[in-house]
Amino acid sequence: MVGEKGDEGQKGDRGLPGFVGPKGGRGFKGDKGEPGLEGRSGDEGPKGDDGVCPDACESSQGPLGPPGVPGPAGPRGLAGTPGVTGPKGLKGDMGDLGRTGPPGSVGRKGEAGPQGECNCTDGVDGGLGQKGDQGDQGDQGQMGLAGQIGPQGDKGDMGHMGMIGRPGPCMPSIQSAFAAGLTSSYPPPNAPVVFSQVLYNRGSYDPGTGLFTAPINGTYVFSYHLTVHQRVLKVGLFHNFVPIVKTTYPKVSGTTSHSVVLHLARGDRVWIQVKDQITNGMYAGSESSSTFSGFLLHPDTCDMAFLRAPIPLMSSPEGGFNWGDGGSGTTEPPTPPAGGGSD
Repeated sequence: MVGEKGDEGQKGDRGLPGFVGPKGGRGFKGDKGEPGLEGRSGDEGPKGDDGVCPDACESSQGPLGPPGVPGPAGPRGLAGTPGVTGPKGLKGDMGDLGRTGPPGSVGRKGEAGPQGECNCTDGVDGGLGQKGDQGDQGDQGQMGLAGQIGPQGDKGDMGHMGMIGRPGPCMPSIQSAFAAGLTSSYPPPNAPVVFSQVLYNRGSYDPGTGLFTAPINGTYVFSYHLTVHQRVLKVGLFHNFVPIVKTTYPKVSGTTSHSVVLHLARGDRVWIQVKDQITNGMYAGSESSSTFSGFLLHPDTCDMAFLRAPIPLMSSPEGGFNWGDGGSGTTEPPTPPAGGGSD
């Protein structure tokens, strides 16, 4: 059996002090304390000794002291007494005559007066009255008889010669074909690529602008073979500002090509265009060529005839040539750049 708890014993004597422990490591730096209160201004220092007059005893101008604090604004002064009235000025010049006002409306006709009494006697004829107002215009009279034929006039000067008309929509005798090479690597983007090295041209390709212009309505074949070097290449074949085919070559070296068959109307333009400077790896060198070519496969049938007229010039669009992803290049501008003429 567990016994009851005994009485609490007396507190023991204080033990001997223990050994001093080793010095602890350096504690972490405490947070920066709040700035203390601003101290009071110091007492004014004693007055300096009086200056000593130099041998020459000439006064010298000391440096200009700092400007003093502006004093408070003084009270507003009393209003002055009114001055004497000045002499009367001279009469001004006569002003310009005002514009004539609109005519007034016509007044209503007055009522007829009472009939006067007739005590008629033959009087002397009065003098000639004033000329009355002009009456209303009368009805148009009947057409008179035809006059005699006048003498024949002199022969007029010869007119200017008119412009030569364009060929009809179908001219089987017209031939159209071209092949051109690139002479400068990495051509500028946002514009037709200029293949200035003419290998063959039957009058429809412009080596100065890089544009092919269809001389007649018909079916055409176009192709390009391009060398890619040091950059990737994104290139497209455009028909009147609309991309027909686009090619992406993802490698930094190699070749890419494409061909397409299109139906063109007379005056339509076709060209090659790169997307931007980053994806412009089109290259031309002594051992590598990049070419653009096309030809007329066959003209349309000759069942319609149109008036001949020259192919209109075509200016660059206002926003520049577009890649055809929703900008101004997806719509046809008012007039397409000058291309080649008909053969």
